[in-house]
Amino acid sequence: MEKSIETIWKEGFLKSEALLAPKVTDLYNKKSNHFIDKYKRMFKLNINLIVLGAAVFALISFPIGIPYLGVPLFFILNIMAFVDSKLLKELEAIDKSKSSYDYLKSFDQWMKRKTRINIQMARVFYPYAFLSFVLGFWFLKIKASTLGIIIRDQLLIEFPNMQLVFGIPLAGIVSVLLIATFLIFLGERLYKWDLSMAYGPVLKKLDELIADMETLRN
Repeated sequence: MEKSIETIWKEGFLKSEALLAPKVTDLYNKKSNHFIDKYKRMFKLNINLIVLGAAVFALISFPIGIPYLGVPLFFILNIMAFVDSKLLKELEAIDKSKSSYDYLKSFDQWMKRKTRINIQMARVFYPYAFLSFVLGFWFLKIKASTLGIIIRDQLLIEFPNMQLVFGIPLAGIVSVLLIATFLIFLGERLYKWDLSMAYGPVLKKLDELIADMETLRN
């Protein structure tokens, strides 16, 4: 019966005379390279989809009457894609000549840095996207008026003493700002949920690989 990778690895460490260690090193190098290359492809695809999706949505937002949603999202999504492109270049610059363990540890450190940066962006993106959504539908054209004006006028019929600020219900402004503020604090949790959905299996595999190799090195 063929020996498992773990068994071969242990023999390579325990017996200095063992000739299997180079083979094990090669196996783990290939496994590490395959894992990181797979992540790079996924990450690059995600960046391209964000750029493409932002452009398509911005274009169709004009004919459907919500440019105040499409255009702001186009800009912030492209800014986020630009930052992630810079991070991708940092990942591609990691020295592949390192041992498989050091290569994975470098990747893990890069992933932690990427996560910290993306969490900061998420704290801006989610409230920004929410405000864009509100503006987009407030200025949505409906015949000779907008959705926001129609809603405001209906509210004034029900609440004639309702306070307005620049023609907008004060209660609405306060509610929107409170939700946006809440999204700032919720940004980290929302990003981690999104990260888990997109890369959960990959990140789990990374932890398993590093844990296995650390166990075998001890």
